[in-house]
Amino acid sequence: MQTKMMAAAGVLFSVAGLASAQTATWQGEGSLSAGVTTGNTDTRDLGLGLKLNRDSDLWRTGVEALADYGEIDGAESKNRIFLAGQLDRKLGERAYVFGRGSYEADEFSGFDSRIFLGGGAGYTILTGEKASWSVEGGPGIKIDEVKEQVVLPGPVIIPAETVESFSVVGASKFAYAFNENVKLSNDTSVLYAEESTQLTNSLALTAALTGALSARVSFDVRHDTNPPIGFEDTDTATRVSLVYAFGS
Repeated sequence: MQTKMMAAAGVLFSVAGLASAQTATWQGEGSLSAGVTTGNTDTRDLGLGLKLNRDSDLWRTGVEALADYGEIDGAESKNRIFLAGQLDRKLGERAYVFGRGSYEADEFSGFDSRIFLGGGAGYTILTGEKASWSVEGGPGIKIDEVKEQVVLPGPVIIPAETVESFSVVGASKFAYAFNENVKLSNDTSVLYAEESTQLTNSLALTAALTGALSARVSFDVRHDTNPPIGFEDTDTATRVSLVYAFGS
């Protein structure tokens, strides 16, 4: 089942790229970050990020990739990747429908991987020069690959399992430009599922340095309402990043 879902996600991303008009160009940013993480791992780590978007008259495509890695005294202490793709079909100036797929693998969580495939509707509330705000939500399916757990004393071994469940995704994306050089953003998402609900929030302040290069300070919170036994329910990450914008 997981292979089929991954294949479906690949199809979604491919369709997203083909759906954009040929005249539209890719825009985006790449980032290199250093940060401190608390929660399931208390560590310093390095991160790489890539965000791409493509906007045409009817279609809007977004792709995101994140990777974080850290070590303590030569031992690996963090290893996480996150991939997501979204295709929006515009219904007017503000309303749209979307399809979305995401994949997450974190060596230091209670899950080998977490997959989501779904879709829904969205609406852009603010479209001003300074402030922008959009909200979206809809149903989908979520697949959690739960790791084997060892419960002490005993020990009692809880075998690994694959949990497939109906889910609902909701997101809010807000940005405010103080001026042409400084921008604040706050992205919040909720991914409800029977096994566990994930809540994430990312608050970031970005300041232009020179040309396409910017500096960013961000604070991320990830909360899991029902983590496996022995794991924390909340992780935080404070990062300082260099960001390079391209395609604008």
